[in-house]
Amino acid sequence: MLTNTIIHQTRRNLSKNTSFAARILEGFRGTVGNTPLIRLPKLSKETGCNILVKAEYLNPGGSIKDRAAFFLIQDALDKNVIKDGATIVEGTAGNTGIGLAHICNALGFKCVIFMPDNQSKEKIDLLRLLGAEVTTVPVVAFTDPNNYNHHAKRYAEQRENALWTNQFDNQANRHGHYLSTGPEIWIQTNGKVDAIVMSTGTGGTLAGTSMYLKEKNKKIRTVLADPPGSVLYHYIKSGKLERTDGASITEGIGQGRITQNLQDAPIDESLFISDQDSVNMVYKLLCEEGFFVGASSGLNVAAAVELSKSMPKGSTIVTCICDNGQKYYNRLFNKAELSKRGLLDRLPKHYQKVLS
Repeated sequence: MLTNTIIHQTRRNLSKNTSFAARILEGFRGTVGNTPLIRLPKLSKETGCNILVKAEYLNPGGSIKDRAAFFLIQDALDKNVIKDGATIVEGTAGNTGIGLAHICNALGFKCVIFMPDNQSKEKIDLLRLLGAEVTTVPVVAFTDPNNYNHHAKRYAEQRENALWTNQFDNQANRHGHYLSTGPEIWIQTNGKVDAIVMSTGTGGTLAGTSMYLKEKNKKIRTVLADPPGSVLYHYIKSGKLERTDGASITEGIGQGRITQNLQDAPIDESLFISDQDSVNMVYKLLCEEGFFVGASSGLNVAAAVELSKSMPKGSTIVTCICDNGQKYYNRLFNKAELSKRGLLDRLPKHYQKVLS
């Protein structure tokens, strides 16, 4: 049922005979996906490649995670796992929770979120504004029973008509991207895409998109971009679950294990992107391309630029802008915070002028 639901929506949304402005969409869920694919002109000129970004911040809840939220709930509805008045429970760094809270409001469900306590205050405040019940817990490894995901699982198991959506290991997540994000990129580029590069948290976006595009053209390079403190860079390189040094200013990406969504995904290679490169790209996008984005989006575009160095001139490289920068204002656009993290001094002076 999920496959039929998404294929119908994708075909409808991507119809070449119907302009976006002429279509009437059905509620919040009907507006998820079908985001524009945007060429970044200055970076494309600088690299000699076409640097394209999926504008995922234009999803109705403001991030790429609206897709996961939609797919996870739709899959449960199709399987009759939940019924009217259900409680949806998730462990999330924020954006999946925001998408779930929106959809829960639209469907009359209750939303309960468990979050690590190192996430931005803006995300927590927004979730509560959306009506979600939010509990923050100390940051511990997934192997610890007090990890935020295990809190979410236990909460759902103790209640009737409650669903732990399990975004990290529920493969409805990546299957949804296989049915939507991948086809969108293929159609929007007319099949002329040479590489995709994305950071991962659950693994759903990169895995599902790679699976679809590799079926269309096995020569498309699929690349995982990873921040400091994650095991995925080394895992893709050597098969070892070995963390890179440091902690990261990014939120919701990087991983300490291989999730079920990432398992056996056709990923060719990995890139390590430092926080300095991610932050510098955030400000470059703001000051030179006009896009106000968060750190994970900065990392994605920095990775696309790095990948372009090993691609033939004229290649088309696709990544995504995950969300906008508003939820990270006090962390990412704050001079004192950047200085504390050692990221201010190497931020070009002409970008610092926007800081207070």
